[in-house]
Amino acid sequence: MAQTQAQQPILDARPARAYDAIIVGAGFSGLYQLHQLRDRLGLSVRVLEAADGVGGTWYWNRYPGARCDSESYYYSYSFSPELEQDWEWTERYPEHSEILRYLNHVADRFDLRRDIQFETRVTGAAFDDARNRWTVTTAAGERFEAAFLITAVGCLSAANVPAIPGLETFAGAWYHTGRWPHEGVDFTGKRVGLIGTGSTGIQATPVIAAQAAHLTVFQRTANYSVPARNGPMGPEVQREIKANYAAIREKARASTNGHPFDVSDQSALDVAEEERLARYEAAWERGGLRFRAVFRDLLLDKAANDTASEFIRAKIRSIVKDPEVAARLTPTDHPFASKRPPIDTDYFETFNRDNVGLVDLKATPIEAIVPEGVRTRDATYPLDVIVFATGFDALTGPLLALDIRGSGGRPLREAWAAGPRTYLGLQTPGFPNLFTITGPGSPSVLTNMPIAIEQHVEWITRCIAHLREQGLERIEATPEATESWVAHVNEAAHATLLPMANSSWYLGANVPGKPRVFMPYAGGMARYRAHCETVARKGYEGFALR
Repeated sequence: MAQTQAQQPILDARPARAYDAIIVGAGFSGLYQLHQLRDRLGLSVRVLEAADGVGGTWYWNRYPGARCDSESYYYSYSFSPELEQDWEWTERYPEHSEILRYLNHVADRFDLRRDIQFETRVTGAAFDDARNRWTVTTAAGERFEAAFLITAVGCLSAANVPAIPGLETFAGAWYHTGRWPHEGVDFTGKRVGLIGTGSTGIQATPVIAAQAAHLTVFQRTANYSVPARNGPMGPEVQREIKANYAAIREKARASTNGHPFDVSDQSALDVAEEERLARYEAAWERGGLRFRAVFRDLLLDKAANDTASEFIRAKIRSIVKDPEVAARLTPTDHPFASKRPPIDTDYFETFNRDNVGLVDLKATPIEAIVPEGVRTRDATYPLDVIVFATGFDALTGPLLALDIRGSGGRPLREAWAAGPRTYLGLQTPGFPNLFTITGPGSPSVLTNMPIAIEQHVEWITRCIAHLREQGLERIEATPEATESWVAHVNEAAHATLLPMANSSWYLGANVPGKPRVFMPYAGGMARYRAHCETVARKGYEGFALR
């Protein structure tokens, strides 16, 4: 939660502790950036982490059903062949606890904890133009100083709790999925209301329904979802993957979305309907995100997308027994995969249970939360527990929460008032020596995240090495290069169907008052990687170095 002015800490009177680099966050990004800067470049580095352990997103997101929607064997680091061979995944799609065990294993294997300071929340960062140094302050009043500040705060870490009138009067307990109690929540015998049906709500619904006395799902936007077909990772599969990891990683890095599978080179419109339906059926049975790869143009051509969208709509109608409920669960206001495409385990089947109800918030909006539950325009729903699966202030929220102030004391919040403006998602003009890992303007959430993270971390590491080799103290994105990149990001987005989903958090649409700007780079991971390499090869073209 953001601190009020009255809660701002009294600064420690001692001198700031000095390092070569400060990293904020100890998830996938922060751990690898620490390893690269400390163990490859030999720099003095401090990681500041608000939690009491490593994990980042997977430390906080422990809600029922929380698991990754990339397959486990490639939702992992690729920088260490020994690590790849050492670690054993147990499921096709890893649960949050397994990912957390993996990241703790990485932290121990590479001796990372000694340079991580836990339970340390950053409350401010300011750049000193005269000294080319960042000073970082914490909630406890500590101060740290470094030439380079690197944010590894994740794209989905600032929980979005909707400002519904009356929440403070609710007599029961309420939780946000992104800040789930570590001891868990017992829903036995409880009347539970779940608000939100994005990827998180779709994962949580079946698990909560199996335990609760009754579950009421409050849906604003009906969503497409494809079955995950999760299952154990048997020893034969493990051996095959480990024997072919080099090729798997190469394919992932060369792909559009960082996944190691091929996208068909055929259009959905170039095959007969019978064959098209057969391909969709096979992909549905296989499950997972590969459904998007059945044809090359599902996110490029509305007519092609309509064929996939209608296939999934028909599946929903065939699964959900009550036609009225099925109609409410059927998305019609956006193309398939123009919002984050969820995968699920028995989500639509859950609405056939006697103890599950669905409320369409577009037909009957929530007016208030009252002591006994949730009141919509048409009814009051008595509840013991409310679960907010309302997502995050994505991409920009975690960065703005740090109160970063660049040259001349200008706040990042002011620089991004009309939406984020970055060069390559890596830097913002006016904020020298500040690097943002998977920031807005990079592929980030449109990819398999570890692939995007490793590319960013390695680019930042090479950049800092170059500065030190050349005796330079400062690097800053130029306004001209940034404006050109922002235009390219918009152009790439509008070459796809992604901006057609008006309620998407890719556009910031889930946060009231947030500028409507398409934030991730939709041009593909391989294309983005090539552009970054060209920039570096040309002496960091588009950056001012001195």
